[in-house]
Amino acid sequence: MHRPPLDAEQLRRSLIDSPELSFFHHIDVVESTGSTNADLIARAGDPDADRAVLLAEAQEQGRGRHARTWVSPPRAQISMSVLVRLPGIEPAVLGWLPLLTGIAVVDALRATAGVHANLKWPNDVLVDGRKVAGILAEVAASGEVPAVVVGMGLNVSLTETELPVPHAISLTLADAAVTDRTLLAQAMLTEFARRFTAWRDAGWKTADLAAAYRERCATLGAQVRAELPGGQTLTGIATDIDDAGRLLIGDRAVSAGDVTHLRAEY
Repeated sequence: MHRPPLDAEQLRRSLIDSPELSFFHHIDVVESTGSTNADLIARAGDPDADRAVLLAEAQEQGRGRHARTWVSPPRAQISMSVLVRLPGIEPAVLGWLPLLTGIAVVDALRATAGVHANLKWPNDVLVDGRKVAGILAEVAASGEVPAVVVGMGLNVSLTETELPVPHAISLTLADAAVTDRTLLAQAMLTEFARRFTAWRDAGWKTADLAAAYRERCATLGAQVRAELPGGQTLTGIATDIDDAGRLLIGDRAVSAGDVTHLRAEY
């Protein structure tokens, strides 16, 4: 299968040509790395690293939530991380950043790839009930101006035999209208910049963000079974997302860090 490389020059040029993408200061593409998140975390102390974007054609040590591995065959996925600083944000609200990123990826895929993507709480992106993208946010520096690195992994051209797990899917398998990774990366970054800027300008208030998340979340209204640390399980209807981005199962709130696995009947 022919898998063309990312057009690094087009991506860098878009920082100048696109008003939305001027939000970012750098876009770098590397052939291979252990983890794009780890690379940007290592640069968090550098003031010039703010709003930096790093993409890798292949990741050797990609990670998901709970240290799960994220398989990345060369040029078959988008493996991308963004470093942002959030001055004046309350620590309790930081958990909304990966959810915001999920909204951005869903909107980019709907608009550019022509697939009906939605969200499985907290930040898995689904197409036809199967996972097409995952998101991992990691705090790189705390304090009054925390720095957070958000990683996005999107399955683009993987075949059935290349999928990391049976419940995954790729854009090619979903018959997406567009599978050009450069265009998809630009769309994802555009939506992320738009959402992040609106959130920042709203003083990090989450009402608009929560409303947008609810509209795109397939978990809400579904019967779910959450596996918690220590072998505990919690079952019930997923009723809402609270102000901290936690999932309400019945009247009990669970955070992403407390749930090791969530099964839902969509």
